[in-house]
Amino acid sequence: MAVASASVASSTAAAILYCVSPSPVYSGTNRSPLEKRPSSLSWSSSIPLVPISSQQLRKPPSSITPSRQVGVVQAAWTRRSRDEAAKRPNKKSWKQKTDMYMRPFLLNVFFSKRFIHAKVMHRGTSKVISVASTNAKDLRNTLPSLTDNDACRTIGQLIAERSKDADVFALSYEPKKNERIEGKLAIVLDTIKENGIIFV
Repeated sequence: MAVASASVASSTAAAILYCVSPSPVYSGTNRSPLEKRPSSLSWSSSIPLVPISSQQLRKPPSSITPSRQVGVVQAAWTRRSRDEAAKRPNKKSWKQKTDMYMRPFLLNVFFSKRFIHAKVMHRGTSKVISVASTNAKDLRNTLPSLTDNDACRTIGQLIAERSKDADVFALSYEPKKNERIEGKLAIVLDTIKENGIIFV
């Protein structure tokens, strides 16, 4: 009985000494990569060990951002302001490039102090499709006035008839800057519409 109690006491003392004994000290140089790091409750144990060489310390910090961020910055710099766009007036927009094909026939009307001139021109080839003017011989000798409302209606009717003879049934008119479609200009355009021409 005494032998059994002595063996139990010795095993208990050995267990206590094993628990109380400090954990072995591990150094970063002597520890093999296969050995596991002992668990600890200190905050420094949660930081992973990263091997750093002296060559990496000598290199200056890189100022190059990732490629994705560089692309975003370059895309932002390509957006030009209005002032920079005004410096390049030769660059046409998509509408300016395609408008001459979507609306090929352009009507021009000019009012002078003595006469009224109108013509339809193809924008792509600059070819004149139809022309009418109160300065023509057949109108200059027959019309009582070359600039009144009746002369405007006559010019509109002639432009419409000559355009249809050239197989042109759709015209476009672009008013000038600060120009209003009223008065004699409105009479010419309305007469052209009444004679079967569509404005696009």
